[in-house]
Amino acid sequence: MSVKFLNQNITVNTVRPTGFKFPVGLPVATSNTVVDYLVVAGGGAGGNAGGGGGAGGFVQAVNQLATVSNYTITVGGGGPGSPSVNGRGGNGSYSFINTSPVAVFSSAVGGGGGGGGGGDSNSAGGDGGSGGGAGASPFLGGAGTPGQGSNGGSTNIVSPGGNYSGGGGAGGVGGNGNPGGPGNGGAGLPTTIAPSGTPTTYAGGGGAGSSGTSILGGAGGGGTGNANTSPGQGSPGATNTGGGGGGSFTGGGSTQAGAGGKGIVIIRYAGAQAAGGGTVTTSPGYTIHTFTGDGTFSTNSNFGGLQYSIN
Repeated sequence: MSVKFLNQNITVNTVRPTGFKFPVGLPVATSNTVVDYLVVAGGGAGGNAGGGGGAGGFVQAVNQLATVSNYTITVGGGGPGSPSVNGRGGNGSYSFINTSPVAVFSSAVGGGGGGGGGGDSNSAGGDGGSGGGAGASPFLGGAGTPGQGSNGGSTNIVSPGGNYSGGGGAGGVGGNGNPGGPGNGGAGLPTTIAPSGTPTTYAGGGGAGSSGTSILGGAGGGGTGNANTSPGQGSPGATNTGGGGGGSFTGGGSTQAGAGGKGIVIIRYAGAQAAGGGTVTTSPGYTIHTFTGDGTFSTNSNFGGLQYSIN
């Protein structure tokens, strides 16, 4: 409303009206805003003569309050395949969004390695974001992390005949090895928190090694399990998807299973670009920062515009 002034010369003392209080809690400008993010860890490697690797943990959230100027981004690497016969694949590494130096804003667990084919303790699938598939019978798949992924498949049959189990994915468990065939990799999950802004699937489990046909990994970057062909090497998980590596089939020699796929971290917010770090793209209404490797997400004074809180 308009403000009116008395057009007169006041020569007497003014008196504050009874009950009048001066204003308190004036608005204070802050640079806080909300972001959406996706954090995918590195996938686990496939097992040697064994199961598929589990996908890296998949964590997404929307409308999260960002309150500091810099966030440290760590993108987890995929687990290495075992070079030894019947070895279990290596687990993937964690991915993080950290507030410097150590406080964790969000983290995802690396995928579990696929179990080997030796019939010993290394034949069980490794635990992780999603669990690795089991190798030789009768062993269980690895456990997935609740809220991040699924369990790997189990090979608990009497005579697997090389039919091992698939690694778990963010959206589904790995297939069990059974007399009818080896297990498929579990499916990943689609998300619109992606560089293009259109639905993209991440964190698929690796397919199992097989004495028959090749076994595809789960949608979202899971590697293909190798059939009984030379050199018997499983396919790696797709890079920057967190996909699990495919299991190998030895055929009597030392073969290398597929390594896990590297993870990814994506942060988006509404409006025009007002932060730095990663590869910057746009989709209708959003700015998107994609990190395919380690980096820093740095806000500026215009991040999100000025929002006001009442003290």
